[in-house]
Parts: sequence; C-alpha cells; structure tokens
Amino acid sequence: MDVLTQYRDKCRTADEIAAMVESGWTCCADAAASIPTAIIQALGRRAEAGQVRDLTFHEMLDLAPSALFDWPEAIRPISWFSGKNSKAAVNRGLADVMPCYYRDMPALHREYVKLDAFMTVVSPMDKDGWFSAGVTGSYSAAQFEKAGHVFLEVNENMPWGVTAPRIHISQVTALCENNAPLPLAPPAKLDDISRAIGGHIAQEVPDGATIQLGIGAIPEAVGLALKDKHDLGIHTELLPDCMMELIECGAVTNARKPIHTGKTVATFTFGSERLYRYIHNNPDVEILPVEYVNDPAVIARHPNFISVNGGLEVDFFGQVCAESLGTVHVSGTGGQSDYVRGAVMSPGGKSFIAFPSTAAGGTVSRIRATLSPGAVVSTSKNDVDYIATEYGVAKLRGRTLSQRAKALIAIAHPRFREELTAQAKAMNILI
Repeated sequence: MDVLTQYRDKCRTADEIAAMVESGWTCCADAAASIPTAIIQALGRRAEAGQVRDLTFHEMLDLAPSALFDWPEAIRPISWFSGKNSKAAVNRGLADVMPCYYRDMPALHREYVKLDAFMTVVSPMDKDGWFSAGVTGSYSAAQFEKAGHVFLEVNENMPWGVTAPRIHISQVTALCENNAPLPLAPPAKLDDISRAIGGHIAQEVPDGATIQLGIGAIPEAVGLALKDKHDLGIHTELLPDCMMELIECGAVTNARKPIHTGKTVATFTFGSERLYRYIHNNPDVEILPVEYVNDPAVIARHPNFISVNGGLEVDFFGQVCAESLGTVHVSGTGGQSDYVRGAVMSPGGKSFIAFPSTAAGGTVSRIRATLSPGAVVSTSKNDVDYIATEYGVAKLRGRTLSQRAKALIAIAHPRFREELTAQAKAMNILI
C-alpha cells in the first residue's frame, strides 16, 4: 500500500482517536510543543462523559491549559518536569511527580513505565511516508519504541527537524490533523538585575567556549552580553531565541567544537515563530535525544564549557534548590545537574547557578544559612561550581564551608549580609 493511501486510511478526527483509548491504559507525550492538544482535549471530553476511566498520562512541561488536569477521577497525570498547569495540579493533590534527571528519562521509560499509547505532534508527512518530531528530540524515541499504539497530531506549523526522531506512516495507529499555532515562549522581561547578572557571567566566558543556556530573563541577558564574543559553540538542552540571535550576529560559529563541529546541538526547542522557522529543514541545527545531549561525559568533551541555569535559593553549604518553595512543588530537576557535572568535568569549564539575590519583593534573601524546610536539593553541595547574583559571582567548588559562606554573603543583597554573617557565626561556620 502506498504511503498516501495509508495516510488516508489512518486519518481520523481527534475525537475518533480518543475513542480508541481504552480504560486502564497508560499514555504518554514528550515535552512542550510536542504535546498533542487536540487529542488530549478529546480525551477530556470522553472523561467528562464518563466514557473512559483509570487512565495514567505521563507528560513533561505542559505549556497550555490541558484536560489532563480537569478530570482526576478519570485521568491520573504524572509530571516529569512541570509546567504551569501540572504544577498547580500537583500542589492540589491531583497529579503525581516522577523524580529524575532529564538524561535518565528515556531509560526510565524503557525500564519502568508500561506504555499503551504514545501521542505526539509531528510535521507533515514527506513523500516517503516519514513524519518528523520537529523541535523535540528529548525522550520521544524511547516512548515511541515502548508504546503499543502510536497516535499523531499532524501540524503544518511544526518545523521539519533534520535530525529529530522520525516516525513512518506504517508505524502509526491513527493520526489527525490539527494546524493550531505552536506554543510560544513569552518575551523575556529584562531588568537591571538580570542585565547585571548577565554581565557578570559574560565576563567569565572566553572566546571559543561552548554554552548552554536556559530560558527566561537571566539567560536572555547572558545571551545579549555574549554578542561581542567570537567562535562560541552551542550544546544545550533547550534552544531559546537568544541563542539563535547569537548565531545570527556571528558570535556563535560552532567552529571550535571538537564534536558536531559547525552544528548547533539541542534536545528540544521552545521559543518564537521565528525560531521555529529557523529550525525548519536547517541542517546546521541538530535536535538529538536527551540521553546523548545531556550526558555529562558528552558535555565534558567540549573544552571551556559554560553552563547557565537558574535556582530558587542556595545555602551556606552550597546546596541549590531549583524545584520547590519549601514543600510546595514548582518543577523538576530537569537537566541542571547534568550540565553542572558536565561543565565542571570540561577542561576550563564553568557552571553557573544564577538568580536575583532576593525574592518576594526584596523581603526574602535567596542566599540562606540553610535551605527552607522541605526544600528539594536540585544540585548538591559537592557538584555546585559558581553562584551568580546581581552583586557578583561566588566560586564554591574547591572552597571550604567557611570560604563558601563568605563568598555567598558577599553576593547577597546588602540588607541581609549582616544577618547572614551572624547566622554563619552562630553555626560555627565562619572561622
């Protein structure tokens, strides 16, 4: 049977695909733009009508309102790295969490997760019957290999990722067409604090370094501050707009990378329409599986690797919390530890955890004597390298506890330094 005939035979509506999902199944999707909103909303309609029950749904980084979190009596969501809706559901006791490193997600799916159905968004089929996962490498391949059924949402807005996972029409159970706009990252709101942090970190980045940046105001500010650098490379978990701009202005050439020379490497993308257009059919952008991209040994093969990630608070010991406010769930570990470890293993590499010195309108110091009660440790005291705030950069790796406390107090907000010093003395840390 030719591929166009197979396509027509397998084409359904989203509601027809949802009707194929049986009670008791375990379903899954990958991250961000690959989450199939039409199929999930159709599942919500079935749940509302009492037509399906006892579903488990594994997902990561939800970016849009989702029916997964509306019918807890019928659908049990499990978040592997929470977006806005899953975060709220977890804190209301309506969703579960999978603790893990991002790099381990493919192996965990293969070994521990029973999967009846894999659902994803793909670009339109090519003449040979292949679909591209587009902007997401991540752990799609592991989910696809494990699942008994494959349901696709074909979207003409999804770019064709040249190296992204591919699925052939012969491997598809059913598909529907949904040309809704892909989710877009809101423009980062830069302020004097984020610009100051970006400037501090940029001073530590040599020409020829390979970089990893996250998304948000601080990574955006770092990107802006790097535009006068030369021959930078990109090997990153997430490819945001600021990295595309570094390529366009000539600061990034990828020329000095010892592997994937001349290529930008990422495991998924979330950004603007312009970024998605940039990725489409671009052989210089390689979207690859996360178990490779986030492998610390692979990261460490790049000399002068610079990693920049965010955090919520750090204590005198160097423990970083990036995923909870006390016991209140915010998100997951993601790839922070992957890149911290890979960067410090890299010859000349540096890892930065960056955040404003205060929170809650300046009333709370993010640099603390001890983490908030119940706070989750995302990066351990033995892995942490540099901490950056608007007041400077504190080197922690290779420093004693007393040296760490002094360095952290020096980059805390001035109004908290006296209190932090007194706390360090009371803990017999300052010697």
